[in-house]
Amino acid sequence: MSALRAMLITGMICFATPAFAQSAGNTPPPPCTDEAYYQFDFWLGEWEVSGPNGNLAGHNTIERAENGCLITESWVNTAGGTGQSLNFYNPDTGLWRQVWVSSGSIIDYTGGLTETGSMKLEGTITYHGNGTSFPFTGEWTPNEDGSVTQHFEQYNPDTEDWVVWFTGRYVRTENE
Repeated sequence: MSALRAMLITGMICFATPAFAQSAGNTPPPPCTDEAYYQFDFWLGEWEVSGPNGNLAGHNTIERAENGCLITESWVNTAGGTGQSLNFYNPDTGLWRQVWVSSGSIIDYTGGLTETGSMKLEGTITYHGNGTSFPFTGEWTPNEDGSVTQHFEQYNPDTEDWVVWFTGRYVRTENE
């Protein structure tokens, strides 16, 4: 057998084996099906968001994407301002991560479920206008009535205090 023919046969065997293994039922399990990927599902849906005074603050759409590996957020406030976030569970760290981007700021934080069942993330907020960054936390708490309370705080290094940045109540829209 010539060397060229031997190389061709070896190459065909190498390329055919993975295809044969997949067709024989040895396909890997679907991605992102572990229980941890569903910890933030209480936030999924179409929402009306009210501020602490009860007035409408905006609308938020939270959806699964990428075969359940990603949760996307699309926010529109009552003045027409928008923002979006990508949320995902990282199996390597065991943490959730959210990256929020709007024309005003970027928030990048990680965390997970608390003992009480809320999702708490910690990280930083960076403002586009002046480039300043501050420690930042966000917490989403599912309520018994199906609503979700969202609470954000930003650290003020001048006063060394955590200051409420936003608190909102999410209520599912009628078409949910």
